Amino acid sequence: MELTLRRPIAFFDLETTGINITSDRIVEISVVRIDPGGSEKWYTKRINPGMPINPQAIAIHGITDEDVKDAPLFKDIARELVVFLEGCDLGGFNAIKFDIPILAEEFLRVDVDFDVRKRKYIDVQVIFHKKEQRTLSAAYKFYCGKELKDAHSAKADTAATYEILKAQLDRYNDLENDIDKLSQFSSHNKIVDLAGRIVMNKDGVEVFNFGKHKGKPVEQVLKEEPSYYSWMMKGDFPRHTKKVLTELRLRAFNQTTLF
Repeated sequence: MELTLRRPIAFFDLETTGINITSDRIVEISVVRIDPGGSEKWYTKRINPGMPINPQAIAIHGITDEDVKDAPLFKDIARELVVFLEGCDLGGFNAIKFDIPILAEEFLRVDVDFDVRKRKYIDVQVIFHKKEQRTLSAAYKFYCGKELKDAHSAKADTAATYEILKAQLDRYNDLENDIDKLSQFSSHNKIVDLAGRIVMNKDGVEVFNFGKHKGKPVEQVLKEEPSYYSWMMKGDFPRHTKKVLTELRLRAFNQTTLF
């Protein structure tokens, strides 16, 4: 089944130096942009991360420091990538917990505007796990009846992810062919920052989702314990988390000064 689209969607996959959202970097990105009507455009790049690649990561994706030493830095391709992703919702496999936060961190690091909150997210892994509980290679075999060749190359994984979603729509009659509905189904929580450190509670209030203040409203904590803001801003939290925290702090301050 082909996707029903009102706006473009970009499926993408990243290969990285490691799995730390805050500190690791992209070494390869591959994106397929699908426009309403079904036309596809590809963007695939190797990237010099400016840091050593973890040997454990190399064992998975096979990309070495030597392979990327002459590749462009992320800052060199950031603006052309933003143009390629203009107006797109985002899709991937484990994208909500990993690929989207990593990509957002890279854009923030080079001060290029890429507002992920204006986009819908489709996570094929979430749909798969809710329906079948397997891995990408198993998902590809299960839904598409094929072996995934070149697994852990960004382009092969991206192509498989897009093909799996279309097969999922064919298989599950209760899975609506609508980006808004698929985005809702892909979400575990209504996250506010990409790392899920701040989420919306059932009343639509931003609350912390970790640590000693888990479940407490962010604005309440920052009012009662102002040092908590400084602790987070100095801590090993993703840039996007700090950006959202600062926005919530400023919102609370502006509301206070209005009255």
